[in-house]
Order: sequence, then structure tokens, then C-alpha cells
Amino acid sequence: MLDIHMFSSADKVAGQGVGAVYTELIALLRKYFPTEFKISINKYSPSLVSHYHTIDPAFFASTFSKRRGQKIGYVHFLPDTLDQSLRLPGVARWTLDKYTIAFYKRMDRLVVVNPNFIPKLAAYGIDPHKVTFIPNFVSRETFYPATAEQKAMLRKKHGVAQDAFVVFGAGQVQDRKGVDDFIGLAKRNPQMQFIWAGGFSFGMITNGYDHLKGEVENAPANLNFTGIVPRDEMVDYYNIADVFLLPSFDELFPMSVLEAFSTGTPVMVRDLALYDEIIRPYAMMAKDQAAMSAGLQALKSDATLRGEYTEKAEQAAATYSEDRLARVWHDFYLAQAKIGAQRR
Repeated sequence: MLDIHMFSSADKVAGQGVGAVYTELIALLRKYFPTEFKISINKYSPSLVSHYHTIDPAFFASTFSKRRGQKIGYVHFLPDTLDQSLRLPGVARWTLDKYTIAFYKRMDRLVVVNPNFIPKLAAYGIDPHKVTFIPNFVSRETFYPATAEQKAMLRKKHGVAQDAFVVFGAGQVQDRKGVDDFIGLAKRNPQMQFIWAGGFSFGMITNGYDHLKGEVENAPANLNFTGIVPRDEMVDYYNIADVFLLPSFDELFPMSVLEAFSTGTPVMVRDLALYDEIIRPYAMMAKDQAAMSAGLQALKSDATLRGEYTEKAEQAAATYSEDRLARVWHDFYLAQAKIGAQRR
């Protein structure tokens, strides 16, 4: 049995995608390969494979031990992602940026969830040949499409009118997520119901905290900020929604979009080049707030169009299915373990 050592503190901060990716992968490995893989969490005993999900200083120190075997790093962000998410003093930001790249360079193999990030890593001096693309996924046991009767019950449970056209968004409340546009869309479309699940996961150092805190507290009547919702309850909101909207300006491979796909919910995202190879075929693209508003109006008035994007969501759910990605991860870990064994 291959002992895979996972290193992560991703579950210590609620409401962030890194934690969702980590949780999904651990669950997948334990479900599909219980007799082939043993999963050890934050243990420093010898291993052939060590997979780092977060860049904690203690984890960085451990990379200098030969006991770690083949070191795999999960790339959930780059310095510019952090710069857009966190409000830090200049010296602290510079130090964190340098440290992030230094951590990645300590790895023998990096995994990215979006091929768009391979050339960006190369620009930081990282050999693109040591980078593997494996997309994110979600379990359909956790995120599943509800029946019409179940959806009606969920709307009643959460106080949403049965005839409301519901636009749902999710993620940390910060500038990078495009929350200002989500608020603007609610004001433009008072006849629609808007819901945003997520909060200030990093408190006052969140980019945009000062003005967004006030916006959240004084949101228009048709917009509900739920705060951070436990992940196992998020499926309710996707099934309540008529459309999932993520107006982010920068992402890697958002788990929220995959969760929406898995529930068969039509998806709209900002028209960004980073989505070209992973999301564009399955989602409605809109370049700005005006285009998003027009797209929402079209979806609201045209049931056939909503049906088309429901079908696209189901196609995406099949493409990024847990079953298919389980085999990809299985083969990846075995290959990395072989390299780790050769280095002993």
C-alpha cells in the first residue's frame, strides 16, 4: 500500500476554495483506492510521496528532509492572486510573493488546475516540464441536481418565493471576486432575487474590506448576503438558483463553478481568457456588468435558453466527473511514487 503524505492547513479557514479542493481529493482517494493508498495527514514520517496543499512555513522546512520522497506542490495561487486578495503592507507583500515562488521551486512536481498557469509559472523561472495539469472536480454525492419537488421545498426552507428568478453567487467577499458588480446587478434588476454565499474569510486584511463591509450591511432588498455557509449546505443554494453567476476578475479553476455544473445549474462567468480551456464551452460569458445584466434578462425570459445552459452544465459535470479524475490521480501518484523510490 502506498502511503501518501498530505500536508495542509486548508481547512482552518472557512469559505475558501483551497479547502474545498483538498477535501474533495482526500475523499476521492479514500473512496476509490482504500486498499491501494494510505493517506497520512501532516505526518513527518518517511514517505515516497509528499503532497503539499498549502505553503505553511513548517511545511517549507520539511522539504529539506530526504524523508519526504517525491515532493508535489498544488498551485492554488500565484503572487498576483494573493496581491488581489489580501491587503498587506508593501514589505509583507513582497516577502509573501518571494516566499510563494520559493516554496514552489522546492517541489519536484507541481500540479496546476488550469493550464493557463503553466506559462505564468515559467515566467517565475519554474521549468514548465515539471508541471502537470489536473483539473478540479466535485463529488456528485455532495453536489447533485434536486427534483422539482425538492427545489420547491428548498425555496420554502430558505424563504425564497417560488416564482422568483434567483441569481446565486458564491465566494469570499473581496474585490477580486467581482462582488461590486454582483451588487450593481441586484440594483439594476430589482425584479430578480440575488443571493451571495460567502464572507470575509481573512477579515480586515481582505482586499476591499472597508467599502464592501458597508455594501454588505446596506445591501438592496433583493440581495441577501448569507455569510459563510457550511460546504455541505451549499447544494441547497445551487438548487434554489435559476443561474449561478461568478463575476470574478481572476481565478484558477473555481470550485463554485464545478459545484454549480454538478447540480445542473446554468452558469455565467466574466469573459476571461483564463477560462478558455476549462469553462468557456459550458458557460455563458459576459465581459462586464452591462453584458451580465443582459444575459440574466435573456435567461429569465427564455426557458429554452435556460435549458440549453442546463445541458451544458451537465456536459461539464461529466467532463470533470469524480470517476474520470480518480483514475488520473491514481496514475499520477503511482508515477510519482516510482520516482520517489528511485531517489532513495
